[in-house]
Amino acid sequence: MVEKNITIVGSGTMGRGIAHVAAIGGYSVVLNDTSEEILQQNLDRVRSNLAKGVALGKLSQEDCDASLSRISPCIDLKKAVADSDFIIEAVPEQIDLKLRLLEEIARHCKPESVLASNTSGLSITEMAAVTARPRDFIGMHFFNPVHKMKLVEIVRGLETSDATVATTIAVCQQMGKEVVEVNESPGFVTSRINAMIGNEAFYMLQEGVASARDIDKALKLGLNHPMGPFEMVDLVGLDTRLSILRNLHQTLGEKYRPCPLLEKYVKAGRLGKKVGRGVYDYSDVPDPS
Repeated sequence: MVEKNITIVGSGTMGRGIAHVAAIGGYSVVLNDTSEEILQQNLDRVRSNLAKGVALGKLSQEDCDASLSRISPCIDLKKAVADSDFIIEAVPEQIDLKLRLLEEIARHCKPESVLASNTSGLSITEMAAVTARPRDFIGMHFFNPVHKMKLVEIVRGLETSDATVATTIAVCQQMGKEVVEVNESPGFVTSRINAMIGNEAFYMLQEGVASARDIDKALKLGLNHPMGPFEMVDLVGLDTRLSILRNLHQTLGEKYRPCPLLEKYVKAGRLGKKVGRGVYDYSDVPDPS
C-alpha cells in the first residue's frame, strides 16, 4: 500500500462513507469540513455504522476500534491536505463549488498527490483544468451507502495519466471495492442509465399509469432490480437526481428533460430520506444506513 494517507474533503453522506471504507482498508484518514460541529455529527454516524457492522458479525470490535482510531477530523483545509497522498473531494454536486475548492486544494497539497472528485456526472476534464495538474486528476463515483455498495466508477478526464488510474484502482481495491473504468461522458455509465429509468418512472406517476409503490414493485419483481426507482431516488436525493438530469438534458438532449413532477417535488422540499420525505414519507422510519 504505497498511498498511506487519504484526505476526504466534505464529511456529508458520501464523504463520511468514503472515510468509513478507507479506514477499514487500513488508511490513515483526515476528514475535513467547515465546522467542528458538522465533523463530529458525521463522525458519530461513522461510529454508529461501524458498530452495526460489529453487531451483524461483519466486523470485529478490534477492527472497529482500529478503524475509528485512523480517522482524524480537521477543519483547516490547508492542514488537511498538506501531507496527503490521495485527496478525494466529496462536497455537493455543484460544479462552481467543486471548482473553487479543487483550485484551493491544488495550491496546498503535495506535488505528487493524486486528486479525485467524487461525482456522479460532472466533467472531470473541467475540474482537472483548475488544478493545473490534469494528469494527476481523476473522477471517482462512489455509491450510497458507500459502506454497503461495492462499485466505484473510475472516470478518466482528457489528460488523466495511466499512473493515476492505476493508483486509484489500487486505492479502491484496498477499500474493498470493485471498479469499472469509464472515459469521461455525461452521466458516465450508471447515472446516465439510472437517471433515465427514474425520470421515466416520474412521468408514469405523473400520468397516473400506476402508483409509486406498484411501479417500484414491478421493477423489483418483474425486472429483478434490488430497489425500485422511487426507493432509489429517495435514497440518492431528489435534488441530486434533478441536478444530474439537468446536466444530461443540457449535454445529451431532450430524452433527459426532467419530469415536471420531479421538479415540483424538489420545489416542495421533498428531497428524500435525508429530510424525512421524498416520494415516500420517512418521518417515523429510522435511518437504516
